[in-house]
Amino acid sequence: MRLPRRRPLRVLHRRGSWRRPLPCLCFSSSTSMKGGGAPNGSDLAREISNLLRVGTNWKLLMVTSDLPRRLNPNAISAVIESQNQVLDPKLLLDFFYWSASQIGAPPNIDSFSSLAILLCNSGLFPLANGLLERMIKTHPSHSSVLDSINHSFKQCEKSNPAVFDVLIDTYKKMGLLENAAEVVLLMKGGAFKPGLRCCNALLKDLLKANQMDLFWKIHQFMIEKRIARDVYTFTILIGAYFKGGDAGSAKKVFREMESMGCVPNAVTFNTLIDGLCRSGAIEDAFKLKSEMVQKGLAADVFTYGALINGLCKDRRSKEAKLLLNEMFGLRLNPGVIAYSTLIDGFMREGNVDEAFKIRDEMVASGIRPNISIYNNLVHGVCKMCKMDKALELLKEMVRVGWKPDTMTYNLVIEAHFREQDVKGAFHMLDEMRNQNVSPNLYTYSVIINGLCRCGKTRQATEFLEEMIVKGLEPNAVIYTTLISGNCREGRLEEACGILDKMKELKVVPDVFCYNSLITGLCKSGKMDEARNYLAQMQEIGLLPNSFTYGAIIHGHSKGGDMDKADMYFREMLSHGLMPNDVIYTALIDGHCKADDVAEAFSTFNSMLERGVLPDVQTYSILIHSLSKRGKMQEALKIFSELEEKGLSPDSYTYTSIISGFSKTGDSEKALHFHDEMCEKGIEPTIFTYNALIDGFCKSGDMESSRRLFSSILEKGLVPNGVTYTIMIDGHCKSGNITEAFKLFEEMLSNGIHADNFVYNALLGGCCRVGDLNRALDLLNEMVPGGFATVLSFNTLIDGFCKLGKLQEANQLLQVMMDKQINPNNVTYTTLIDGHSKAGNMEEACRFFTEMQEKNLSPNTVTYTSLIDGHSKKGYLVEAFALFEEMLAKGIVPDEIAYQVMIHAHCKEENLVKAFQLRDEMTGKGMQMSGVTYLTMIDGLCRKGDVSKAVKLLDDMEQQGIRPNDAQYRMLIDGLQRSGFIEEACQILEITMKNGWVAGDTSSSSLLDGCQKLVVQEAIACPND
Repeated sequence: MRLPRRRPLRVLHRRGSWRRPLPCLCFSSSTSMKGGGAPNGSDLAREISNLLRVGTNWKLLMVTSDLPRRLNPNAISAVIESQNQVLDPKLLLDFFYWSASQIGAPPNIDSFSSLAILLCNSGLFPLANGLLERMIKTHPSHSSVLDSINHSFKQCEKSNPAVFDVLIDTYKKMGLLENAAEVVLLMKGGAFKPGLRCCNALLKDLLKANQMDLFWKIHQFMIEKRIARDVYTFTILIGAYFKGGDAGSAKKVFREMESMGCVPNAVTFNTLIDGLCRSGAIEDAFKLKSEMVQKGLAADVFTYGALINGLCKDRRSKEAKLLLNEMFGLRLNPGVIAYSTLIDGFMREGNVDEAFKIRDEMVASGIRPNISIYNNLVHGVCKMCKMDKALELLKEMVRVGWKPDTMTYNLVIEAHFREQDVKGAFHMLDEMRNQNVSPNLYTYSVIINGLCRCGKTRQATEFLEEMIVKGLEPNAVIYTTLISGNCREGRLEEACGILDKMKELKVVPDVFCYNSLITGLCKSGKMDEARNYLAQMQEIGLLPNSFTYGAIIHGHSKGGDMDKADMYFREMLSHGLMPNDVIYTALIDGHCKADDVAEAFSTFNSMLERGVLPDVQTYSILIHSLSKRGKMQEALKIFSELEEKGLSPDSYTYTSIISGFSKTGDSEKALHFHDEMCEKGIEPTIFTYNALIDGFCKSGDMESSRRLFSSILEKGLVPNGVTYTIMIDGHCKSGNITEAFKLFEEMLSNGIHADNFVYNALLGGCCRVGDLNRALDLLNEMVPGGFATVLSFNTLIDGFCKLGKLQEANQLLQVMMDKQINPNNVTYTTLIDGHSKAGNMEEACRFFTEMQEKNLSPNTVTYTSLIDGHSKKGYLVEAFALFEEMLAKGIVPDEIAYQVMIHAHCKEENLVKAFQLRDEMTGKGMQMSGVTYLTMIDGLCRKGDVSKAVKLLDDMEQQGIRPNDAQYRMLIDGLQRSGFIEEACQILEITMKNGWVAGDTSSSSLLDGCQKLVVQEAIACPND
């Protein structure tokens, strides 16, 4: 049943419940029904206004009427715009919210604006706040909201502009700080502007949120809109400059505000002091504190706190403690923060005792240390590896009422892992769980990292699974740790699998993740896979950095693929990445190992041109490479440059120099550098002594080698396998097999396993002294142990061949093939040489054919042995044919080959060809031996060309070749026996006259013999 429309008004009139009139809002008639309202909108507004005058019963009256059905946004707007008929703005607000719920649609945006202005005019700012929040939620566009408020504000004079401040404040309270700033900036071209307090508050909030771009825009807006800045504005501005790291501008603002008549207050001074302390300008901060006091402002707890913090960060905690005493003198009570800062400062400086004294002073002054202070103390003692003290602190925390939190346990667990104490870490984890403290992401990260570093990557993976089950999501850092751990332990397949798992779980791998995997693959020489992952990371938009390229370059350099190493180095440079000394050193080392010293030095010079300073390792690699090649002058030059740069050579540097001189046979200089390094306090290593001993052994000075070997133990060093091998080889080469085997037994008794090098040295020694039975025993020992190599068999075959035991040598060839050890061209060449020397040319030729059937190429030595064998047997045609075949195959003759051919042509009495080969040989810088010279001289004498023979004798003398008496005797005897008595006498007379042969009894008897033969020949043939 509908109530009569006029009745509510009568009831209201009788009760006399009229309210005070509202402040006027003057809306024009044109706006009262905008939006196309109902024809009777004004009447509906009047009806509603009349019902609202009833007071508390208006809702009941409206609900029981048809008004709710007739309500619409325009009607609501009309009621608000005709507010002069309603007495209470709170009542109007109540109606606004109720009507919005009745019509099921948001009111017009201008309704919100008009009512918000009305509320602000009445000083009801909190209610305006709430209304504007609903307005913003209903109409998200901040520009539309501002336009509507601007429009409504202009409709009435004398409205309170505080509505704009309330709007900005509402945006901030809703967490829409950027929108708040943008609303202010939208006012730039308008007639309205927020108040100073509003702007200051906004600046403060933007500074706190680190929204510095908007901060400076708002500050510029204030200047352009001529909003006068006050002490609070300048204080906030000083803080902003410090946040941007611009201490100079902060100080400038401080001085400018004074010149503008704006007096800094304590907060301004404190802000500046705090900023100066944080930026490290502590002395300036102290000067400012003095200025503050001079201006009648008392330094407070914040002032001292800032100074204490600055000093502690500058590792001047003792000075900071004096400020604490100063505070007590001023009756200022240091708070928890000041004490906490001091404790942290002393802990950072490693002064644990002083940190605990501050804690005790704090407790004595009645201030209870909080959980943060205890965690600081725990962190400090854990860093100092004082685990017992850390556990005491945990107990103390519980005793004084603090429960150790996740951070506390994380610190102690991490410290246990740092000490490689896995058991202690797990004990603490169990205690953590028993105390119902849940491990967090960092806890698992610490455990996984600790286990990986302890070589327990499989167990770390179990913790990864556990954290996933518990709903914790591992991040890229944890996965990277696991990848690195697996790579370190050689489980590259598992490492690659972890990366795949990351992708499945939608965890995006970062550059560090890929770098860990690529580095692991490169260290294991899996360069194809490493390059694939490099391409993969680029495909997903990750840019390789210096570490990525460094790993790839190092891997290729280590593997000897310098073309690819150089290619990735150029690619790195093209991406604007700067190589460091480690990358350059890897490249230099790679080129040196590839025997490209020129390119190594080119890279070294490039390094210097780019301003990258080489370290000792870089110089040492170059020194080692040059020394290895016997280029000792160049090595010494680099050594001097190293010292000129202020770098100190290490044991590797000195060992390289010592090894170089030892290899070139200059043991004196090697010892000089050994003594020099000892004088500088650089301890020689076993490698240093190995180099020295090797030098003496190579020069045949076994006494010095033995002396050095004996001194190794005195130096606290232990001989290794290489040391023993060098000594054993040295004794074998000097023919002292007994001492060699004695050292061999000593080596085995010291637990050093023999390898093929030492066995081959002993084998060679036995063969050298002709003890082939012992050599065979050694070989029989070597074969089952897998130590026998081609070299082993070749050494023994050579030994048998030299003793003429060719059948045994042939049998050894069969044995090595039965043992699946393939003979090489040295094997066959040795057999061919042995049979050729024995005149077994048929067998030699059989081996020559067999080696070629096995695709083994004969070399100069092979051909020379065959040619010499054929020549000595008188098979000159075959010898000459072999020489032509050798040349046709592109095999270059050496000195021996040429001389064998010269002998063959002399035997054929083809001296023209012999001299042609002599000229060809000497033209290539080769030198004939004395025997070859005498062979040619013999040939010339037999031809009767003594003058040419004498010229050859002169040539011998000029070349520094002086055949001994025995060789001359052989030449002269040969001439005598062949009937060339006169020529023999002439040669002997000339050599004695020139002093080429000593005038001893044997030479004189030779000459007498020649003369007697001439006389006898004359008597026998008188007619001649």
